[in-house]
Amino acid sequence: MDIAILFCTCVVVLGVASIQTQLTRSDRRVARVERKLDAVMRHPGLEEEVPRKDEILALVRDGKQVQAIKLYREATGAGLVEAKQAVDAMS
Repeated sequence: MDIAILFCTCVVVLGVASIQTQLTRSDRRVARVERKLDAVMRHPGLEEEVPRKDEILALVRDGKQVQAIKLYREATGAGLVEAKQAVDAMS
């Protein structure tokens, strides 16, 4: 009985480790594709259009950085760090 539980535990741990490795690879691939896409967009001078940009800029002008970051995240689906960097670049 103890050997069966130990075996099942090992199988689960190995399965989780395998999934984690695949997710890490996928994250790296996505990051690489995003860097390439950013480079392609920069080459002809294109910028990504930010939805609700006027509202975000109004919040930045009013000194409401936190609300601007929150709205940017809602509008674009960006993470906290990316949203903060984008809002900081707008100011």
